[in-house]
Amino acid sequence: MASLQTPVCDFGWKAPGFNLPGVDGNNWTLDNIKGSKGTLVMFICNHCPYVKSIRQKLVADLRELKAYGINTIAIMSNDPVDYPEDSFENMKALAAELDFPFPYVQDESQNVARRYGAICTPDFFGFDADLKLQYRGRFDASGRQAADTSSRDLFHAMKLIAETGHGPEEQTPSIGCSIKWREQSL
Repeated sequence: MASLQTPVCDFGWKAPGFNLPGVDGNNWTLDNIKGSKGTLVMFICNHCPYVKSIRQKLVADLRELKAYGINTIAIMSNDPVDYPEDSFENMKALAAELDFPFPYVQDESQNVARRYGAICTPDFFGFDADLKLQYRGRFDASGRQAADTSSRDLFHAMKLIAETGHGPEEQTPSIGCSIKWREQSL
């Protein structure tokens, strides 16, 4: 499994729309997930060790960010045929087990991941209230280790966006497992 880093934040890049099925039985769009102060679009999956190491802390931080007007959506774009742990049924089970405070949706066509330029899991896109990109960085300094409680990069960046409309000038790229593209998707 390849480990990749995300590119530098392209400040002001406008979030592409989407309409994706969620594990809750609803279809979710960018418009109906948009937060009053900002929106976090994240690409995650069930099987990636980088995601597994931060899941519980991520859920806690995103609950806390809701109070700042930040809404979140988690998109799973991996090919579940080659990675059965990322199947829609397993997505449902994980969302229920961890009581996700955000929609968990499947990008079966992988078109949304391509439009966003997502390359790994986790890959975080933090947008301001006008859906302009302000953060493309890591969750924290932990990598594949247990979540680092001393560095809350994503939390502090999204809080800053909620308070000022701008993300931090200096951002550390996220690192994670490559998106598992289908053969014909490449």
